[in-house]
Amino acid sequence: MSDGLMHLLDPEAIVLGSDASTNEEIIRILAGKLETLGYVKSSYADAVVRREMALPTGLPLERPDNVAVPHTDPEHVLKPGIALGTLKKPVIFANMEDPDESLPVGFVFLLAINDKDKQIDALQMVMATIQNSEALDGLRTARTLDDVRALLG
Repeated sequence: MSDGLMHLLDPEAIVLGSDASTNEEIIRILAGKLETLGYVKSSYADAVVRREMALPTGLPLERPDNVAVPHTDPEHVLKPGIALGTLKKPVIFANMEDPDESLPVGFVFLLAINDKDKQIDALQMVMATIQNSEALDGLRTARTLDDVRALLG
């Protein structure tokens, strides 16, 4: 359905139904997974949080649970990967198109990419998923890794 996004998503870096209550909290939860799994340096989480404050990544989708795609500079990344978080209740991210606008976000794709070519590929795969409301609806109700694999193949 989403052209193999699953091959960049580490199953151990997927958090379904997180109770995180802020954008920083979900970023740190997902960044911690990526650090534990050897994808990023210890500097990654702080760098993503700082970048999100300066260059927000909330994407408005005209849904009650929009998407954010936080990331940071390649110097904090050891190998490419993506962490995915779904939230029980949306948290607020700033709109990337209008940073003064707050967006409720229910899905976070945290990118750890250290190669510009791979970044474009990863973004295309994430965008294909984001633009597929059926996939997002499926992720909203996904309870297991198998549910996610069936959606993101």
